[in-house]
Amino acid sequence: MDKPKGRIYLSPPHMTGREMDYVRDAFESNWIAPLGPHVDAFEREMAAYVGVKSALALSSGTAALHLGLKLLGVGPGDVVFCSSLTFSATVNPVMYLGATPVFIDSARKTWNMCPEALKRAFEAAERGGSLPKAVIAVDLYGQSADYDPILEICDRYGVPVFSDATEALGATYKGKRCGSLGKLAALSFNGNKIITTSGGGMLLSDNEEMIAKARFWATQARDPAPWYQHSDVGYNYRLSNILAAVGRPQLEEIEARVQKRREIFDRYRQELGGIPGVGFMPEAPYGRANRWLTVMTLDPEVTSLKPLDLMNALEEHNIEARPVWKPMHLQPVFEKYPFFTAEEDKPFADTAFETGLCLPSGSGLSEKSQDLIIAFLKESILIE
Repeated sequence: MDKPKGRIYLSPPHMTGREMDYVRDAFESNWIAPLGPHVDAFEREMAAYVGVKSALALSSGTAALHLGLKLLGVGPGDVVFCSSLTFSATVNPVMYLGATPVFIDSARKTWNMCPEALKRAFEAAERGGSLPKAVIAVDLYGQSADYDPILEICDRYGVPVFSDATEALGATYKGKRCGSLGKLAALSFNGNKIITTSGGGMLLSDNEEMIAKARFWATQARDPAPWYQHSDVGYNYRLSNILAAVGRPQLEEIEARVQKRREIFDRYRQELGGIPGVGFMPEAPYGRANRWLTVMTLDPEVTSLKPLDLMNALEEHNIEARPVWKPMHLQPVFEKYPFFTAEEDKPFADTAFETGLCLPSGSGLSEKSQDLIIAFLKESILIE
């Protein structure tokens, strides 16, 4: 079988063709430095789409998580509960602030934070006399966490929920959009996300005062004085006007992009789901996943193939695939921190990591390219 003419990437940037019109406007108006009309418009448009009162455009999703945790009062000696099955950017800002992460396993039905494991972590914290300062719930691979039980548990203890929706723009939970759940939420516009500004992110909230404070910190914490005066430590975290111009036309097409990624997922499942041992990340019944990445699983009781076997086979054909995130509680930098699971045997996060493979899922993926990927996968799996 012929190899693809060019490399097929996991989730490459997908331009609309109108980005240059917006960027040209930024140049012609000379708003090429950080901040400007496109930043303001991008914030308004994103807040309106997600359904929150206020949004702050930043240089990355990590910056949004950092500022959000700071707004929640996280500092040295504090504890933050975090989903373990995630990318390290969820947890790194906890470390920036000198706090301690405690990791929570995922539920099999959602792949997101397990409410029972979260409950066990709170009970242990209560016995120890030290509750967490915040809980970061991740919307993994574009699927919302199950917020009702998570919020119920956290409200019982008076602990705020911070939603890491960096992979989930366009996904929903019981009619609400990801990014509108929790006291604060973070989005990412990294190059591999469903819309991209090259790099970039947003902090979202219905609490306009909190966003105003984060805006102050993100612009070097300059006091309102006629000279450069600072009464607080600030950060250089704002998104540039040019990059906001890149993101705005993509946001206009977000629903079409979600639909395309869902169609790509459905095609993979239709073509490969009937093969013994092959499964896919489930869709929780409470909402709509954006299927940012299609995650295929291999049942070790049915097949001896490992995700890395298929990843390497695809790489031979110049096709990029990736393992599922290695859980934080298994990472060398975080393995000393507490971890809670409700599983009697192996934590589900471990199982997902050992059995899952992320397939090319970009909204610009052509049918021909997907045909090639499916054919190579069938060939690799069936000749085992």
